[in-house]
Amino acid sequence: MNSYKGKVLDAQLHLLDRQILDTEDVPVTTVDDVELSGIPEGTIPPGTAPPVITNLLSGSVLGTRIFGGRPPTGRLERIPWRSIGQIGTVIRLNIAGADLDIRWVEHWVRDHVIGRIPGGRHDPQ
Repeated sequence: MNSYKGKVLDAQLHLLDRQILDTEDVPVTTVDDVELSGIPEGTIPPGTAPPVITNLLSGSVLGTRIFGGRPPTGRLERIPWRSIGQIGTVIRLNIAGADLDIRWVEHWVRDHVIGRIPGGRHDPQ
């Protein structure tokens, strides 16, 4: 469980574009967006309780960063907030990266592209 309950975080300063490492210090992904609960669509009306972070989102957002817009939420992978262990210059998870589906594209490319290249199934010598 993380110790950030009740603390104020600036999403742009503390979360967005930060690298996420798992418990073995293996890079997993970067934070592309934040999913909040407790707020209606649009602006937050005065007197409303502050929003709560439920998930960090990551996915293929390069096209939307170049051409604008937002990727469909179904294309973004969610990392539950309860899986965040520490926030610093990097964000550290309190779970193994293999427990997340976030790296499915990397695994698919490894198995279906790199693995078919001669010598692609073992480390270089």
